[in-house]
Amino acid sequence: MLDLRLLRTFLAVAETRSFTLAAERLNSTQSTVSQHLGRLEATVGHSLIDRSSRPIAPTPSGERLLGYARRLLTLQDEAQVLLSDPSGTTTIRIGVPDDIVTSDMSRRFAQFASGHREIRLDVTTGLSRDLKKRFRAGEFDIAIVKEAVADGDARATFPEPLRWFEAKASQRWDDPIPLVTFPRGGLYRDVMIDRIERERRRWYIAFTGNSLGSVLSAVEAGLGVSVLPVSTTGDYAVRASSIFSAEAALSLSIYAWEGSGTIGQLLDAMVDVTTQR
Repeated sequence: MLDLRLLRTFLAVAETRSFTLAAERLNSTQSTVSQHLGRLEATVGHSLIDRSSRPIAPTPSGERLLGYARRLLTLQDEAQVLLSDPSGTTTIRIGVPDDIVTSDMSRRFAQFASGHREIRLDVTTGLSRDLKKRFRAGEFDIAIVKEAVADGDARATFPEPLRWFEAKASQRWDDPIPLVTFPRGGLYRDVMIDRIERERRRWYIAFTGNSLGSVLSAVEAGLGVSVLPVSTTGDYAVRASSIFSAEAALSLSIYAWEGSGTIGQLLDAMVDVTTQR
């Protein structure tokens, strides 16, 4: 492997065409420059500088090496700059349900990131049960989940009112009732099916969506009814359905392993946005 220090000396000599000027560029001595160049020539097995020419100049072998030397030294300089820049060297891992990553929440993330360039925010969206399980396993530093009852170590908890929704143009639903749902394991899906079974109504799954947006769009299009958080429906042409009365509110819980320091600042911002939902 070529010694980058020796390559830098060779490049200085080749570009300045002078051992004296090369030594000044490198803040070194002429004897050290000569020694470095000699060691490099011994390593590659070729003379790289024609010392008999006036001014001195690279030999044919030296000319061939010049381009490679420049590229290698440029890569080294770029690597040093990269490693000296602390941006994104620390990660805060966050798990949240899809509908929590609103424009307001994203703006708070951006404000936090602009004030803490050394921190990279790693945000994962998913189903609340999975998010909480992963938080307990230590995969997240902060997690927001929806659940029937918050655990005692929740940093904050808020009610999440739920209602049945349908398209604004919907008519009366006859059995079997078409349901628009999230995948298996979703809390809203379980709430729907539990309620409709208790009411002894017949039903079928008309549409399954992996995101809140896809579910709301399907309800808006008239594919069926769905249980959804009241706070998420304002931008869609849907209305509260009279098919069933409102469901019991869920708890919107915020968990974090730390409540102070930098993580505490981000946690406070997330709580503030969640309070305003």
